[in-house]
Parts: sequence; structure tokens; C-alpha cells
Amino acid sequence: MKTALITGADGFVGSHLAEFLVAKAWRVVGTFLPHRAEGLAGSRNCRFVQCDLRNGQRVAQVLFECRPDYVFHLAAQSLPTVSWQDPVGTFESNIMGSLYLFEAVRHMKRRPVIVSACSSAEYGHVPASAMPVSEEQPLLPLHPYGISKVCLDLLAREYFLDYGVPAVNLRLFNTTGPGKTNDAPSDFVRQLVKIRHGLQPPILEVGNLRPRRAFLDVSDTVRGFYVAALRGKHGEAYNLCANRTYRISELLDFAIRLSAVKIEVRGASHLMRPSDEKIIFGRTEKFRKQTGWKPVRSIEQTLQSMLDYWDSRVTTAGKSGDATLSDSLGLASREGQRA
Repeated sequence: MKTALITGADGFVGSHLAEFLVAKAWRVVGTFLPHRAEGLAGSRNCRFVQCDLRNGQRVAQVLFECRPDYVFHLAAQSLPTVSWQDPVGTFESNIMGSLYLFEAVRHMKRRPVIVSACSSAEYGHVPASAMPVSEEQPLLPLHPYGISKVCLDLLAREYFLDYGVPAVNLRLFNTTGPGKTNDAPSDFVRQLVKIRHGLQPPILEVGNLRPRRAFLDVSDTVRGFYVAALRGKHGEAYNLCANRTYRISELLDFAIRLSAVKIEVRGASHLMRPSDEKIIFGRTEKFRKQTGWKPVRSIEQTLQSMLDYWDSRVTTAGKSGDATLSDSLGLASREGQRA
């Protein structure tokens, strides 16, 4: 039985990855921060341990105790907006936390493969002529979060070249699915579910609907981590992205049609960002060729699964009389992780 350590197993992608690996009959150990313990439930082949990656001694202790075959490194301060407000905290979590992890692995007698969650934010602004962006595009991030992921990308490569630590990097583009928060599809879906259950007037507030995004279903994302661990070339970085883009307005139209809710769409100034990339789209030929991975879920299937997830949560909350959960639609259940 293979053993996997997932850092940040309490996050959106991490929680889905834990479920996926348990279904593959892997033994899973997931780390979480003290304030994120609510809602975590272990099982026969899955247990959760408290570990702040900024504590190097604790990181080494966890690795020594579980002796994983694979490490899926997902733990991070993952929101660009927060990174502008707190760049020091972001660097401490994302850079120093990663350094402690790689240092601990370097000193293990049997080193696990480390698959790290890097980010499309590493590329920064990419001209239209370079779309979809390839792994050879210069890394010119626009915010502290993106800088921290460049550091992780280079750190993993350096530990492979200098110390022989088997490392594979996945540069994640937009990922969404059941339980996701803090992106356009999840915002649309949760508002539609609130309207369906009478928790919000039939008015859906939106931001900029013009950008084009390629949203990958989280089930395809975690399968990407799995095949990267088994078949990815050590020392390499790969884009992980959906195979086509949609305008945000198209995603909204799909969600409204699937929900069968009659609403008024209204622009909201507080949802507008100072700047929005016109398109975010990554080339994935390198990863497909070397691992055989490809996305299989359509955007309509993804949105339907999200509608079903949030609908079941508010229905369950209503039956239990938990009005607070019904109103919030479980925002704390799986915190959003942005690519």
C-alpha cells in the first residue's frame, strides 16, 4: 500500500485529492493548520495531523513518522489579494514553509517524490500572441503570491539538481468544482442556489464578464497530481489546464440554464477588480505527452456538480434547522484555492 502525505489537505484541492487517493487504496496522511480543523474527518486509510510548515522541526517529525512514498505539496497562502496585504506572511508560508519541507526530505534515507502545486500566476501578464502559454514563457509574476510560487518552482528544481530530491512541479491554472469558493463559477452557483431556496432575492450580482478563462474540473486536477507522481519527469514543470476557454458571461449563462432559476443579472462595482487579464490559458501538450493525462469533464458537468453540492448543503442545513449554514452555504467547508 502506497503512502501519501498531503500538505494543506484541509484546502479545496487537497481535500479532493485525499478522497481520490483513498479510493485508490492509498494510505493518506494530511496536514492542516489548527484553525482549519473543523469538518475534517479521517477514515481507516486517511488521518489528519496538525502541522504548520513554518515550523521546520514539526515538518521533519511528520515526515519521519509517516515515511511517505509521495508528498503532494499544496499548503500555501493562496490568494493574490491577501499577498498584497501581507507579503511577509505569504513569503513565510509559501517560501520558508516549502524550504523546510524540501530540507526535511533531503535528509531522509528514502526520499519520496514531491509533487508541488505551483501556479499560472508565475507567468504574470502574457501577450495574446503567446497564448496558450507554454512552460517556456518567461516567469514575470505581478504580485507577491506569484513571486512565492516562482520561488517554489525554482526551489524544487534546485533540490532535484543539487540533492537528487525527486520533484515534479504542476503549474495550476483555474480549477473549480464542488466546494470551491472565491472564483466566478462558485459565486454564480452559490447565488443561484440561495435564490432557489428563497435565501436571496432573484438578483444575481456579477463583476467583469468579458475575460476568458479555462476552468479545469477539480477531479481532472487531482488526477493530474496522481499521474504526475507516477509518470512525471523529475525536475520538470508542467502546466495543468483545461483544454478550452470560455467567457465568464458564457459560464454565467450555463449556470443559469442548469439551475432553471429566473433571475435578473446586475453588475456590481464592488465585484470589479482594478485589472483583469483578458485571457488565462495554458498549453498542456508537454504534460499530456509525458503522462497520458487529459481532462475529461465538461464545464457543464462541473457546474452541475457544483449546483448539486451547494444545493445538498443548504437542504441538509434546512432540515437540521441550521439557518446560519443555510445562509452562508458552507463558506468554511472547503476554503478556496486560487491558481
